[in-house]
This record gives sequence, C-alpha cells and structure tokens, in this order.
Amino acid sequence: MTTDIYPSRITAEAQMLPRLDPVVHGEWTGHAPLTRRQSEEFDRNGFLVLENVFSPEEVSYLQKQSEQLLSGPEGLNPETIITERGSDEIRSIFEIHAQSGIVERLAADARLAGIAQFLLNDKVYIHQSRLNYKPGFEGKEFYWHSDFETWHVEDGMPRMRALSMSVLLAENTPDNGPLMLMPGSHRVFLTCLGATPDDHYLTSLKKQEYGVPDRQSLTELAHRHGIVAPTGKAGTVVIFDCNTMHGSNGNITPYPRANAFFVYNAVSNRLQAPFGVSKPRPGFVAERGEPRPLIPQSGPLMVEALA
Repeated sequence: MTTDIYPSRITAEAQMLPRLDPVVHGEWTGHAPLTRRQSEEFDRNGFLVLENVFSPEEVSYLQKQSEQLLSGPEGLNPETIITERGSDEIRSIFEIHAQSGIVERLAADARLAGIAQFLLNDKVYIHQSRLNYKPGFEGKEFYWHSDFETWHVEDGMPRMRALSMSVLLAENTPDNGPLMLMPGSHRVFLTCLGATPDDHYLTSLKKQEYGVPDRQSLTELAHRHGIVAPTGKAGTVVIFDCNTMHGSNGNITPYPRANAFFVYNAVSNRLQAPFGVSKPRPGFVAERGEPRPLIPQSGPLMVEALA
C-alpha cells in the first residue's frame, strides 16, 4: 500500500504540512503553451487567469449548450444532477463531458488540455467534470476547501499532480459570487478534522461539512496570503492548482453565474484506494479504473457540431 504522505482527518488539531510535490511539473521552454511569466505566476500563486481564450462565437455556442442542458436535463443521468439544498434549482451537473459531445470536445481542447499536459508534465485525463450554475438570488456558497484534501482522503488521489480549469460561461463580477482564492496557499497542506461518514458525497455535493478547514487555520492563511476574486467576461479561463484554498460566496444578485469545470489529473497519478474512507466515491464524481488519456484537439469548437 502506498504511504500516505498527506494524512488528514485523523488528528485532534489541524496541521499545516509541507507540500512535497512540485506545482509546475514541466520545465518551461519556448514551445510551452504558456509564457514563462504565466508559468512562474501559476507556480507562485497557485492559479492563473487567461482572458479571451475562446472566440465570441465559441462562447455563444457554449452558452447555448449550457442553457439547453439546464432547461432540459431529462436525458441526463439523474444521479449526476445535484440541486441546491432546499430547492429544485440545479447546482451542478457532474460527469458532463460523458453526457455532452460539445463539453467532451471542450475538455479535450488543446487550449485547455495542452496547458494541463505542460503543467503536469504527463498525459492527462478527466478526473471530474461538471457544469456549475449559481442562479440569481438563490445561488448558494461553496465553502473554503482544498480540492486535493477531498480527492486524497475520499478518492485515493496519491499526489498533488492535478489541476482544475473553470471556463466562465457568464460574466463573473465582484457581486455575483465569483471564485475566491488565497494566493500561495497551495504551498502547505492544511489537514481537516473529523472522521468521514459513509457516502459523504450525498450531502457534501450540496454542502460540504467534512474536509472543511477550521476557522483558525483559515484565518491564518487569509492573513498570510490574502484573498483574491478573479473576475472576467464569459470565455475567461481560471486555472488553479489542486491544493489552492478556494471557495465562493452565495449569489443574491439578479445576475446568474455559470461555468464549465474540468479536473485534469496526470495519468501517472491515477486513483488508488481512498486514504481516509472505506468506500470510494462513485465514478461520476471521481473517475476510477484505467485512465483514458485525452488527445488535445485543435480548431473551433463548433466544427464537430457542423460536421
């Protein structure tokens, strides 16, 4: 059995353990899909914002596809549709790359997958995908957390060799609950408290209660690193390391927020048995089995739809 170098949810007090993995696994060259400055910024801050990644026509097409999935989810696997607690409003649709051809194409797009391959220095596959919706007036918060802590404890992800990409499908403003991050927080692994109950995902996908950092540690991290909330128009891509502390406020404005969300994991970092629970989460939340490496695709997103 692999040694657990990031133990969590087993001690009486939270600990800040040193990160034992690189942030940028690849060595920058002039052929990299990011500039040297962008690569260094990701390494330093644990996140990177890329603007104008997709053309206005591509953005419009993605928005229409997203609206169709939201308004007509009957053909989707009902297990993958997560509603807001206390309402029928859709919060997330998981495993969306396996249920929508255009989202599958988006996940494999070279402008995303190519960057993931460089930063992780490996072939990559989709560990998790989802469409996130934060409707106006009723969109609930996502509390502070490190994704890796959950993926490690509940899914069996061995090392910090994964990252997330959020493709904004609506404008993110300072007011409508944008993603918030703590720059530099990815350099330490903050352990969490409390034994995880069986089938935790049934409640955590609506509101996470285990794998949530304690307030004292969050306060220390916030004072040490600060908090930023990247905003941008639709088509902006926010990339962040698997261990960057992040969350988002609720949305009480009339302006909805939506994004396509992909977790790219290195093939060499495939899931093992969970490190902190007896039963792993289901495949629609965390892809298990033999990884299927993505082949980066180039060209406009609409080409396949027109073929």
